[in-house]
Amino acid sequence: MRLRKNARSLAADGRGQEELAPPFRNPFVHDLRFTPLEKARIAVMTLTLFPVRLFFAAFMMLLAWPFAFIATVGRSEEVVEPQCWWRRMVDVILKAIMRAMWFAGGFHWMTVKGQQALPADAPILTLAPHSSYFDAIPVTMTMASIVMKAESKDIPVWGTLIKFIRPVFVSRSDQDSRRRTVEEIRRRAQSGGEWPQIMIFPEGTCTNRSCLITFKPGAFIPAVPVQPVVLRYPNNMDTITWTWQGPGAFKILWLTLCQLHNQFEIEYLPIYTPSEEEKQNPALFANNVRRLMAKALGVPITDYSFEDCQLTMAKGQLHLPVDTGLLEFAGLVRRLGLKPGNTEKVLWECGERASKLQREKLPLEDFAQYLGVPVSSVLRDMFDLFDENEEGRVDIREYVIALSVVCRPSKTLDTIKLAFKMFEAEEDGAIVEVELACILKTALGVSDLSVTRLFHAIDVDNKGKITFDEFSSFAEERPDFAKEYLSPDRANFQSGVETLSNVANGFCPDITPEEHDGPRNIHRKKLN
Repeated sequence: MRLRKNARSLAADGRGQEELAPPFRNPFVHDLRFTPLEKARIAVMTLTLFPVRLFFAAFMMLLAWPFAFIATVGRSEEVVEPQCWWRRMVDVILKAIMRAMWFAGGFHWMTVKGQQALPADAPILTLAPHSSYFDAIPVTMTMASIVMKAESKDIPVWGTLIKFIRPVFVSRSDQDSRRRTVEEIRRRAQSGGEWPQIMIFPEGTCTNRSCLITFKPGAFIPAVPVQPVVLRYPNNMDTITWTWQGPGAFKILWLTLCQLHNQFEIEYLPIYTPSEEEKQNPALFANNVRRLMAKALGVPITDYSFEDCQLTMAKGQLHLPVDTGLLEFAGLVRRLGLKPGNTEKVLWECGERASKLQREKLPLEDFAQYLGVPVSSVLRDMFDLFDENEEGRVDIREYVIALSVVCRPSKTLDTIKLAFKMFEAEEDGAIVEVELACILKTALGVSDLSVTRLFHAIDVDNKGKITFDEFSSFAEERPDFAKEYLSPDRANFQSGVETLSNVANGFCPDITPEEHDGPRNIHRKKLN
């Protein structure tokens, strides 16, 4: 599988704007490296500046707590009380305390471009790119409401501070919570400016700011004007970014507090009023706002989404490399509506149909017929991923392997078993080295991979072929076989990189109701 490197222009949207080419850098990876001089500077700051800043930041949080507590005692969650003088005073005091906390952390001055709209004009602020828990800075600057996980309100000190800004809580355990959250946002948005503005990070997870990933439509379902807000951290050393693969939460805090100065920019873009078509189509509304924000940032947009985070961080025996083409493939699967409902059954049926082709490669038209979709630019993009040699034909078995990884990324052996079933010889159920290379290259989403060492380690009898039972037994004995036998040939594998196991922060829960989650089409069968 190859990652397409040619820039392309997609169909223009309703406002005549064109989508930018996909990024070449994995947006969920942050590789932070230091020179010897930088390491020495960090060591000195760790012993001198870091403990002072950490103590002062904690002290400011504790100092803010009693003010927030007093302001929230007896306050209704259904109506907004008149903003009396002492509540306005508390608001000013808390903003000053929070500003002092950020100042102590090295954010000595913050650049503000544009002007924040009034709540009556734009009740929702959409912020991007979302890259760190430091994105809380604009929240403390404006005291705007945010959408938070319900569990956050029970955190000591932090929960009280959060409740002060009147957040909209969404519960993971309540399946109806997302619908009621959107209804609450709509109620507040249509209050004529009585409620504070709501800040929403529509990407739904943290990235490295190299692009804007797919916006979740939850913030756009209320169909009200929004004000796009873009964030920048123009620092020489990026210690801010907190992604799924990269430095952990405390390491980011430590490295950031060790910098003499940290820059932060916030830019308020003009209010975006949805058209009638966008009001009826939240996904279109979200995509058009994303294009506008990407243009302001000068970065591309991509079909990568929160689900792709889960794909890259799946706990299987094959860990995807940072340059995997499977992220792009997963986005194309979503756009074509090809992700199956009954995953296990459909994948095995796809495998059986692929086996019946007896290694025959398909041209684009037959590929479209196999998938049950019309020929389109999106389908051509998917076709190109598997047409490595530009022959104009693809091996459908590779598509089935890639689809299996995307649908069940943590079930490595199930994917390998399915692949063996499609590639194995009828007489002995075995495959040769070149076939193992094709299987693993596709499962990892790479165009070049040496499996010679792995193949010979499994083929202890030097038969020149191996069965799935032999592969499975070897994998059980050596759970880290990919790291041991494949990683040395690829320097950018995930092994050895610090990772996160959960959502990258609490400012971005998904509030999109299931009926707006996008296509959930059953994989269609057209070719027998």
